[in-house]
Amino acid sequence: MKKVLALILSLTFLFTACAKKDDIAKEDEIIPPEVVDTTSEFYKVVADSNERPIAVMIDNDNSSAWPQAGLDKAYKVYEVMVEGGSTRFMALFKNTDCEKIGPVRSSRHYFLDYVLENDATYVHFGWSPKAANDISSLGINKINGILGTDESIFWRERKYAGDWHSAYTNIANIKEMASKKGYRNTTEDKIENINREFCEIEGESALNITVPYSYHYKVYYTYDAENKVYKRKMNSTEHKDANGVYATATNIIIQYTRNYSLGDGSDRQEVDTVGSGEGIFITGGKCVPVTWQKTSRNAKTVFKTADGNEVMTNPGTTWINVIHPNTPCVIE
Repeated sequence: MKKVLALILSLTFLFTACAKKDDIAKEDEIIPPEVVDTTSEFYKVVADSNERPIAVMIDNDNSSAWPQAGLDKAYKVYEVMVEGGSTRFMALFKNTDCEKIGPVRSSRHYFLDYVLENDATYVHFGWSPKAANDISSLGINKINGILGTDESIFWRERKYAGDWHSAYTNIANIKEMASKKGYRNTTEDKIENINREFCEIEGESALNITVPYSYHYKVYYTYDAENKVYKRKMNSTEHKDANGVYATATNIIIQYTRNYSLGDGSDRQEVDTVGSGEGIFITGGKCVPVTWQKTSRNAKTVFKTADGNEVMTNPGTTWINVIHPNTPCVIE
């Protein structure tokens, strides 16, 4: 009996000891923290995608072109001077099913440098003589509304069907025509200068920005801190898309470079897109001075901060305002 009791006590001690060791092991076990993917959806559909960008020329000649359609779906917009003291937009689209874009306007040759550096399919309705020559010599993959082979992807709206402010298209039509022409629909040029998530920058206050392109046309940006975007105004008119959505910019780049008349009798402009110069990068209510360099028509425009690092934009639409160095922009 004593032997049986001793055996029971020994087993009880053994199991208790093992249980304590198991409890200690569980307490010492390191559980890795849950990994939360904070990558923005914008980054995933733009920077992580190999879909080839589509660049569309959009009218901004005067209030007759307002409101434009599709700018709220663009991931990047270039705004550059054209003849008559007005500007024109070139909007870049990627991984969007935008159903209405326009009014689509004619090409100017200096926009081709931005088409090339973004490896984009180029959509326009007409062209200047110099643009026509350069599109051919540079081998640009174009879709041009004035050509009988391409006009089917456009439709006319507004009062006068033949008016140059009335041509529209959409992404589905563009992709279908690009496929018929045998254009590539993918690119090897990944966009590498976008943050995965929003990052603040250290700089001067930039809550209100004025960009006076000419005596009769000014652009205003006002910072919306809640949504971390800048709302645009053109002259005294709030810049809203045809669907009523504000045209906004998460990032603004003011790029200073010369523009001047070609002397062709129509005041068409030359813009020094190739070269180097200064600028300002604006995001999150702050701004910092930058430099830019573009070594050839095909090369990318590289923007760098004072420390020599390339500018990293935040997830969201970037507006690049290309403007003469003598322009008295106001940032406050």
